[in-house]
Amino acid sequence: MKTLIVTAHPDPDSLTAGIAEQLRAALATDAELDAASSVEVADLAAEGFDPRFGAADRHSYRVGGEFPDDVAREHRRLDAADHLVLVFPVWWWSMPALLKGWIDRVFVNGWAFDVGGPDAEDGMRRNLGGLTIHLLLVAGDDASTYEKHGYGQALETQVGHGIVDYVGARRGVTAWVHDSERDDDAGRRTAVEEAVAQVAAAVRGA
Repeated sequence: MKTLIVTAHPDPDSLTAGIAEQLRAALATDAELDAASSVEVADLAAEGFDPRFGAADRHSYRVGGEFPDDVAREHRRLDAADHLVLVFPVWWWSMPALLKGWIDRVFVNGWAFDVGGPDAEDGMRRNLGGLTIHLLLVAGDDASTYEKHGYGQALETQVGHGIVDYVGARRGVTAWVHDSERDDDAGRRTAVEEAVAQVAAAVRGA
């Protein structure tokens, strides 16, 4: 069983990067006990992934293939994974542009789904049924603010329904680190530990 952790933050010392590493360490401990298990972190900023959906991507979408090399590399990573964990800060009530661009370019026609075809359902064949996608979100505001304005539900709809369901993947757990900019270091550490434990337990229990 392989887990791919994908994160997108320009600062390698950010809380987001630290959480991704903490989750990797938690799952790597399990991997040492099971030779068939592995965990990888894809830090999109550090790797220099280009999030811009360009002419080559548009061509790939139209023909359902002929993917750019960097996109094909991401497909190979994901093809080998049983679990995908997206670890990201909530900016403007959504994900960073870098991560959104990764999804735009990677989760495309001819790989994540196929438009049309003899076995298509409602004109669409969804190809990622073997992948479980978990979310670990880092939020600046507290949980009550998210609940008051429906931000949490909006993100669940945007990502869970709009992306995970669309490509036929399984919905995993959604874990939150709320109030991430609090002055209470101990409280923040506790929130991080709880979120990491929640995702790790979901991956282990699959």
